[in-house]
Amino acid sequence: MTWLTGIVARVAEPLPIAVLVSGAGTNLQALLDTVHGREAEIVAVASSVAAAPALQRAAAAGVPHAVFARGDNAERSLRDQALGEWLADRGVRLVVLAGYMELLGGAFLARFRGAVINVHPSLLPAFPGLQAIEQALSYGVKVFGVTVHFVDEGVDTGPVISQRAVELPAAREAEEVRAALRPLEHSLLADAVRRFAAGELDAGVPAVGTGEG
Repeated sequence: MTWLTGIVARVAEPLPIAVLVSGAGTNLQALLDTVHGREAEIVAVASSVAAAPALQRAAAAGVPHAVFARGDNAERSLRDQALGEWLADRGVRLVVLAGYMELLGGAFLARFRGAVINVHPSLLPAFPGLQAIEQALSYGVKVFGVTVHFVDEGVDTGPVISQRAVELPAAREAEEVRAALRPLEHSLLADAVRRFAAGELDAGVPAVGTGEG
């Protein structure tokens, strides 16, 4: 039964993932606390902001981390290329955008086809893009929510993986809503990573891992 044991061990290996960040890194921390070292292994954390507190979380967890700021490259495509190569060198098979405040170009998405997911603080397709919570408050909604979705070349237009809503009829401030949504983000994002690692998610396109697009 030695050969069978070897197969089971290979299948059970954690999925190598990267987390892209721009800010405090609470979603990164949630992934470190839940799936890291279990269903997945965070092998890389990349930030678009050099001073992002999320990088301190990565360092504390012993996760390799680097900064890929758009301003450090003449073109965004060059930043994407450098970022993609850094992730590929670490064997990344899933890229998780966790508060990442930059758009990724087509070449990067092709390189990780069907393997880039994002968490967004609204019930998409409502309120895509920046300041989603502020958009919702201005519109006067009473039900807010979180969406985890695959990333395509549009702005928050990729296939939805999961959503969860919460009623906040008295909410007036963005930070109040953000605090209520944060636990939903943490839960849905971790669940999406688990499902991807288990082979349960399909973006509708062939996954090509870290091969060249």
